[in-house]
Amino acid sequence: MDDLTGARWRKSTRSSGNGGACVEVADNLPGRVLVRDTKDRDGGTLTFAPEAWRAFVGLARQS
Repeated sequence: MDDLTGARWRKSTRSSGNGGACVEVADNLPGRVLVRDTKDRDGGTLTFAPEAWRAFVGLARQS
């Protein structure tokens, strides 16, 4: 398992504040962007290359 102790998590700006579908993102680690479910922080973490994450966010903004 990766050492994620240095990850600085922040809630997505698209997450609602009423207990809805929320994700947290950590983009301060070199060469990767981490994503996890706010309600299940121990349930797993997705890891993306920064370029792939930027492409995903760009497409999501078009929706």
